[in-house]
Amino acid sequence: MALLLLVWILNAVSLLIVAYLLPGINVASFGSAMIAALVLGLLNALVKPVLIVLTLPITVVTLGLFLLVLNALLFWFAGSILKGFAVDGFGWALLGALVYSIVAGLLANLMVAP
Repeated sequence: MALLLLVWILNAVSLLIVAYLLPGINVASFGSAMIAALVLGLLNALVKPVLIVLTLPITVVTLGLFLLVLNALLFWFAGSILKGFAVDGFGWALLGALVYSIVAGLLANLMVAP
């Protein structure tokens, strides 16, 4: 349980870093980042697998690059439904989703490093 809480906090910190680096992504506070990280996690766990199955033909044709579009759409959707988290457009969503994945992965690696 403590590990799950730590990952959630690290994802919120990652979201704050992304908002600091990219001017098209805005996070109002750490609490907003926590809620946004939770919503992004739920979207990636519940909605993304369904979208992957539904868009499998186009994903195969594009050699998997369409998965970047799906990540961006989920990131953009989370920004549109939350008050303290805003994404200004699809381009910022694509760049934000990429940077968020990289930063969250780096922080997760720091967490398990000896």
